[in-house]
Amino acid sequence: MPFVKNVVALSHHGPMTDSGEFDARPVRAFLPGPGARIDEIRASRWPASVPAMAQLLREGLELAAGLTVLMGENGSGKSTVIETLAEAYGLNPQGGSAMAQTFRIRPSEPGVGQELTVVRGPRPRWSYFLRADTMSQLYTFLEQNPGRKPERFHELSHGEGFLEILRTRVNQAGFYLMDEPDAPLSFTASLGLAALLHDLAEAGSQIVVATHSPILAAIPGASLLELGSWGIQPATWDDLGLVVSWRQFMRDPEFFFRHLW
Repeated sequence: MPFVKNVVALSHHGPMTDSGEFDARPVRAFLPGPGARIDEIRASRWPASVPAMAQLLREGLELAAGLTVLMGENGSGKSTVIETLAEAYGLNPQGGSAMAQTFRIRPSEPGVGQELTVVRGPRPRWSYFLRADTMSQLYTFLEQNPGRKPERFHELSHGEGFLEILRTRVNQAGFYLMDEPDAPLSFTASLGLAALLHDLAEAGSQIVVATHSPILAAIPGASLLELGSWGIQPATWDDLGLVVSWRQFMRDPEFFFRHLW
């Protein structure tokens, strides 16, 4: 159980790290609860048929302080893992803050977050789940249920809408889950997002981001986890499959295109 090795010590000896420092992580780990059993029948069915999800339900996941970045190919389970963590934590798995529980679209989540036990640290004042594939519907919800001032997300471009959410909802120390927050962003805007995530982590936030962006994966101090047929494993930026492929493509794009037609 490589991702939960320190949780027993934390839960028995209080919020201190091995070095004697105060452990300020809002979430120390997601641990398998009594219902998170993976038998042969369940292992053949979604979501446990996804290796990363099977590992999460079987072993749990310890979260590092600061920023954790989940990388992997389409279908590796990044979004499914993030949605499960959101549900386990108490956020709406369809996106938004803990106060946005009434926001609902067609159910598509794995619905197994309740099978995980959250080992919590100091409770943050704010938490938010930015989920790219439900953002348009969330804009409508926020416009129809305005807070202190009217919202006009649908009048913005795709990228500008994401940036407005980041500016107004991801702007203070807290616990954040993000599924492909860079999806509509340009190279320059992605650098801005990287700076925001870095600053949030430096200010004490704990963030888990699922992405295909080598920019976000390169943020100094980020803990990288790569998802694939093996499940979930620690990674370094240089060895990420995505980084290796991009480097090869930038050196010789014609080599790749020759194999496409």
